[in-house]
Amino acid sequence: MNTGYKVGDLVYDANIYDGLNTFLSDLPFYKKWLPENKDAKILELCCGTGRLTLPIAKDGYNICGVDYTSSMLEQGKIKASEAGLEINFIKADIRTLNLQEKFDFIFIPFNSIHHLYKNEDLFKAFNVVKNHLKDGGLFLLDCFNPNIQYIVEGEKEQKTIAAYTTDDGRDVLIKQTMRYENKTQINRIEWHYFINGEFHSIQNLDMRMFFPQELDSYLEQAGFNVIQKFGSFEEEAFEDHLEKQIYVLEIR
Repeated sequence: MNTGYKVGDLVYDANIYDGLNTFLSDLPFYKKWLPENKDAKILELCCGTGRLTLPIAKDGYNICGVDYTSSMLEQGKIKASEAGLEINFIKADIRTLNLQEKFDFIFIPFNSIHHLYKNEDLFKAFNVVKNHLKDGGLFLLDCFNPNIQYIVEGEKEQKTIAAYTTDDGRDVLIKQTMRYENKTQINRIEWHYFINGEFHSIQNLDMRMFFPQELDSYLEQAGFNVIQKFGSFEEEAFEDHLEKQIYVLEIR
C-alpha cells in the first residue's frame, strides 16, 4: 500500500497463504462478539481467502469480505462455491472503500492494520469503517503488541518459521530475517522461500508497528470509544507481556 514498503506477491499466493494460515484460534473470539440476529450485516476488511469469512457465513450470517488481492479473493470464491455458500467478495482498497451501505459489525482481523504504513493510511481506513458502521454497531480489530526483545533477536540471525506442503503439492520452507526502522516504526521483514528443496525468492513482509498508548490515542482521535481491550483471544485483559492488542470499539 506504499511504494517504499510492501508485501511480496508470493506471500499472497493463495495456496501458499492457505497452507501457512490454517489456524482458527481467533474464530471463537470473533464469533462471540457477532450480533445475535443472523440478519445482521457483517463486513470483514482484509478477508484474504476467507479463513474467517466462510465459517461465519456457514453459521448463517450475511457477511461481505473485502480484500485488495485478486488471487486471494478468487480462492475465497472457489471455497465458498464448494461449500455452497453465497458470499459477496469485493476487491477494494480499505482506505478508499465506499459500498454506500452500512453494517452492524465490522472487523479487521489477523494483524492486517500493520500493512497501513503511514498514519494517513490508518486514519483513512478508520474513516472508511466509520462511514460503513451503523449507529450502535461494533468495530473489532486485532494486531500485535510490539515486542522489542523479539525484534532485536530477529535482527541477529535467520530463523526458520514454517515448513509445510500446499494443497497444490509444493513443499514450502520459509526462513525469516528482520530489521527494524525506528524512524518509521516499520519492521522490515524478509521471508526467504525455499520451494521443493530449492531457493525460490526473498519476499518482503513489511509491518508497521503500533505501540499500545499510540494506537489507543489514534482510535480516540478517529472517533472511537474502546469498549474492551484484550491481550489475547481468550479475552485476557491487556498487559505488557501479552502478544496481542485486540479492540472492541464503537463510534463515539
